[in-house]
Amino acid sequence: MNASTTKRVINEIAKEIAQLRQQITEHDDRYYVWNEPIISDAQYDLLMQRLISLEQQYPQLVTATSPTQRVGAAPRAGFNTLTHKIPMLSLDNVYDDKTLSEFYHRAHERLQHDSSQNSDWVCEPKLDGIAVSLTYEQGIFKQGTTRGDGFNGEDITENLKTLRSIPLRLNDNNIPTIIIPTIIEIRGEVLIGKSDFEQLNQQSSLEKPFANPRNAAAGSLRQLDSRVTARRPLGFYAYQLGYVEGMDLPNTHWERLQLIRHWGLRVNHEVKLCTDLVAIRSYFANMATIRDRLDYEIDGVVCKINSIEAQQQLGFVARAPRWAVAYKFPAYQGISVLEAVEFQVGRTGIITPVARLSPIEIGGVVIRNATLHNQAEIERLDCRIHDRVLLHRAGDVIPKVMKTLVELRPEHALLIEFPETCPVCTSSLERSDDHAINRCPNGLQCPAQLKAAIKHFASRQAMDIEGLGEKLIEQLVDHGHLSSFADLYTLSIELLSTLERMGKKSADNLMVALEKSKTTTLPRLLYALGIRDVGLSTATQLATHFNSIENLCSATETDLLAVNDVGLVVAHHIQTFFKQPQNIELITRLHQVGVIWPAIPKKITSESTQHAFFGKTFVITGSLANLSRDEAKAKLEAIGAKITSTISKKTDFLLAGENAGSKLEKAVALGIPTLRIEDVIPLL
Repeated sequence: MNASTTKRVINEIAKEIAQLRQQITEHDDRYYVWNEPIISDAQYDLLMQRLISLEQQYPQLVTATSPTQRVGAAPRAGFNTLTHKIPMLSLDNVYDDKTLSEFYHRAHERLQHDSSQNSDWVCEPKLDGIAVSLTYEQGIFKQGTTRGDGFNGEDITENLKTLRSIPLRLNDNNIPTIIIPTIIEIRGEVLIGKSDFEQLNQQSSLEKPFANPRNAAAGSLRQLDSRVTARRPLGFYAYQLGYVEGMDLPNTHWERLQLIRHWGLRVNHEVKLCTDLVAIRSYFANMATIRDRLDYEIDGVVCKINSIEAQQQLGFVARAPRWAVAYKFPAYQGISVLEAVEFQVGRTGIITPVARLSPIEIGGVVIRNATLHNQAEIERLDCRIHDRVLLHRAGDVIPKVMKTLVELRPEHALLIEFPETCPVCTSSLERSDDHAINRCPNGLQCPAQLKAAIKHFASRQAMDIEGLGEKLIEQLVDHGHLSSFADLYTLSIELLSTLERMGKKSADNLMVALEKSKTTTLPRLLYALGIRDVGLSTATQLATHFNSIENLCSATETDLLAVNDVGLVVAHHIQTFFKQPQNIELITRLHQVGVIWPAIPKKITSESTQHAFFGKTFVITGSLANLSRDEAKAKLEAIGAKITSTISKKTDFLLAGENAGSKLEKAVALGIPTLRIEDVIPLL
């Protein structure tokens, strides 16, 4: 290659490197500063890998401002900036067994086969949250920061103080061997669990739902008002020690994790000590198997050499340690062809476009459909019929179209035309200004909305009508036998027996279930009615506050805003529902066909306000001895206790029976007192 050609090649490489740096910098800003990423982690990693590869081939093109030379992004405006005494660097990533093996053997070769070095490795889940640093002085929590750019972070001390999983004082457990250092820095990850994330996104106070748990954690942690942070279900897992004064720390990472646990901070219970590469591979395979069952997001495992002396000997490269690596899971992604788009009508009338795809296997599952969310998303993706699209699947979540491969667009690609009318009842659609929501206004007069509403009405947490499945509901609506919820209670065995796949025994069982469902509770009925944004928890709060459906019907906006979980939006939806004559007529008809929902008597007396459980929030889980959950709930509510379904930092007590499961584990992790029914009954 002559000098002219070489110069031309280097110029082309320099241009690509400049473009990559600009792209990565923009994505860093969206991800770390504004919490609005537009590409997946896997796509970002591909950009970074390409940049690293080019800079390794052409080291003369490396600059001090390249994204490969720093970690994260600059602190966000609005917080004070603090300097880390020891930089918070990120980890290099590996994506396959071969690269992991090379990293492992390279680390041991650099240790010069020193037999005195501990060759164990510590493996732990790579949590998908926000890295933070906690500083304790004389055992008291004094300062908390984000990672920031690795050298300077944001001062979020007041926000971190709101997390129950972060102790304000380190605990020595009265054990003489547990020493509290003069200054100690503890690093870890702040995150939001999957179940908490789902509940958070249902809150009406949010301007818009969060895209994923990581974004929810970032947005919650960077609130300038720490009272907002306090209302968010954030958790903290410690994974490493940083700066220390006044104490000789243990000489292995494993022992330091145990010390962190003793001090009262949460360390992930999936952390494991691995003796060799075979054990690391086994750990990775196991975590890949169970990741979807975990209540928090992980995107791989972190492997750290256990010996602190070995870590110090191995040292760092520019942006990562040589003694640790992140072994990332294969991305749940693939490329397919968008063959068609169908428009589905949901229970509240929202029109959702669904992509019909050429079948493709992703993560062991054959994918044929993916959500396109709404018209605005179609416009943003610029996708067309016959386009090749990049798909992402996470666990059991419906796949999402992440990107359109416009450069591969065929000549016969067709524009996707969003319908002007409802695809089921042909009513003219109502559109939001930003095209994010297209809604059919026809309510239960639209067969699609009616089917979805009846399915919700019959669900387990609503009227609990066993045997009334989706296919049967479709038949009943399509044949004109159901036009409202009340029509369910006019069905007969003779009619049901004539339907497809419905024998006499199935018809008998359904009639029994319908009769049983006639006796219900006010919270269940309110939830079953399908009032927009009124979930089971809000329905329970409304029932407890207003005691009867008549009181709720006449409630003013001020009355409604006095109820926990009810904001302006929910109050508007409730008032709108009860102002519609057809809804009042429906409630009257339900009563006429025999459905009963007793009013909730006000039993709060001066005596009950003195009760130890008055105003306390309970979660009930497991099988209770000699008492059903509903009976236990009624007894607790009678003395002024509140019952919720999800463990959070606002929970005061967990009432646990046999086979309590994950809720018991979460309560223990959050330090929430656990009671047994035999302890509670005497107090009731």
